[in-house]
Amino acid sequence: MRRRGRDIPVWRQHGRAPRYCHHQVQLSCLSRATEQGQDTLIILYTFGPAFGLPDMSPFVTKAEMLLKLAGFDYRSDSNGFSKAPKGKLPYIDNDGDVVADSAFIRRHIEQKYGIDFDRGLDAEQRAIAWAFERMFEDHIYWTFLHARWVDDTNFNRGPRVYFDRMPMPMRLIVPRLARRQLKAQIMGHGIGRHADVEIVELGTRSLDAAADFLGRKTFMMCDEPSALDATAFAFLVGALCPVFETPLRMAVERHANIKAYVGRMAERYYPDYTEIRQWAA
Repeated sequence: MRRRGRDIPVWRQHGRAPRYCHHQVQLSCLSRATEQGQDTLIILYTFGPAFGLPDMSPFVTKAEMLLKLAGFDYRSDSNGFSKAPKGKLPYIDNDGDVVADSAFIRRHIEQKYGIDFDRGLDAEQRAIAWAFERMFEDHIYWTFLHARWVDDTNFNRGPRVYFDRMPMPMRLIVPRLARRQLKAQIMGHGIGRHADVEIVELGTRSLDAAADFLGRKTFMMCDEPSALDATAFAFLVGALCPVFETPLRMAVERHANIKAYVGRMAERYYPDYTEIRQWAA
């Protein structure tokens, strides 16, 4: 039976049962999903909650936020990685339409249901929002990936735990192979070619830019959430996660407005995640 509202349990550990959520949000920046007549339950394929976060991947959290902003019924399934059409998460199944990548999930929702996540923004504001999304996804993301996968302490605290359920000897072999592959991707991106202190400097400048742009606004672009907030929250809440000890986390914690923003978003869209509000206090 489909469950609705805030009485829906949010499963806290990777690999547990899927989450069922329903959110109706009326936004000045967004067309109402109910007017478009969603008639099927969307399945969102995820890694699952971890470290007090809604998901280990900010891209999955971004996709989930888009579904919440659209007011859609959806079910989260953490057992779909082996069938991921692009070999990565997230992806959705919307009545047989399988769409991978959070950017294309957004496009699918907008085109199929006539939703404009940036309704109310003019052309200049839309361009700024898109540029900030790219900064989060194509720059900040890689600085945090480096901090979590290259640093031995953070790797053992975080990514390594996902291999603990594997049988021996795979539990020893697969993490090494996965880490080697991620390191190669980080090097190929280019961020990994810099010294650690330089990577921190680049990441800090981007985080400072996000804080400066947010300023005293309630949300990133306007008085109500837009698509940029789905992205910004997903990456900033991950940046505040206390499991990982990084200079970049300290850079985020210096900005009271960013912490307050994460707390507001968590209270509104993830009320069961009390840890997040504690991090943001």
